[in-house]
Amino acid sequence: MDNNYSLHTDTFCTEWEAELRLGFVYRANKTVMAHCEHRGPLTVQRPFYPEDKLCHVYLLHPPGGVVAGDRLNIAINVDENAQVLITTPAAGKFYRSVGKTATQTVSLTVAEQASLEWLPQETLLFEGAQLDSSCCINLGDNSTFIGWEVLILGRPAADEGFTQGFASLHWQIRRGGRLHYHERINLDAQAFTANWGLQNNASFGTLFACPVNSHQLSLVQDLIAEQPGRGVTLLDDLLICRALDQRADKLRAFFEQVRDVLRTELIGQKSCNPRIWAT
Repeated sequence: MDNNYSLHTDTFCTEWEAELRLGFVYRANKTVMAHCEHRGPLTVQRPFYPEDKLCHVYLLHPPGGVVAGDRLNIAINVDENAQVLITTPAAGKFYRSVGKTATQTVSLTVAEQASLEWLPQETLLFEGAQLDSSCCINLGDNSTFIGWEVLILGRPAADEGFTQGFASLHWQIRRGGRLHYHERINLDAQAFTANWGLQNNASFGTLFACPVNSHQLSLVQDLIAEQPGRGVTLLDDLLICRALDQRADKLRAFFEQVRDVLRTELIGQKSCNPRIWAT
């Protein structure tokens, strides 16, 4: 795969449309970013190698926040035997909308014997934000994936709830070209307060991991123990872990613990958090 790096500087007065495409290959005993193409305000820092052959990459959105009508498209391809961890340097922010919906579309493809950790930092939805988010994950029969999504609805520190706005979250996971899992979650003011919804918890998250066996499931169950607002299940070999909390930092810390429990066996590496998380 040839190196390809392009930038288009077309901008809009009130809306951004941004696209980022990355390709990773295993070459000379390490994973390299062999393809990088972006349009609009989405880009990456140079790859980091705190784990030798495993590649760490930080996704950047220079405007610092997403407004009504913005459209973000991210496509990532991980070739055979490559190992990649992708995160962001800060929380993503989706601002209040007066009509238009911001959209974020993510496509992740992980080839056979490859692994991808998709670990963006929290997504903050301001009061009145409107978000349509979809993530399509295409895995080989023998590829590995750990990924999460952590949402903060409103700004609890500013005594702001989520009485207006919505978030539509769509996940689709395929294994070997076959549909393995499909869900859509709709969050709005009613879901924010309802007993069947978030129960006024400002933070909500989902963690997916694959392939996971019953022993690894039991490790996560032991980690949860009697903690409220935590749950986990195994669908075939797909682990799905949910969490609710008033505080995003506690929810995030819990997900990091789940990842720590699973990572050595799934990725073949001990836990190594991206350095950006400590800043």
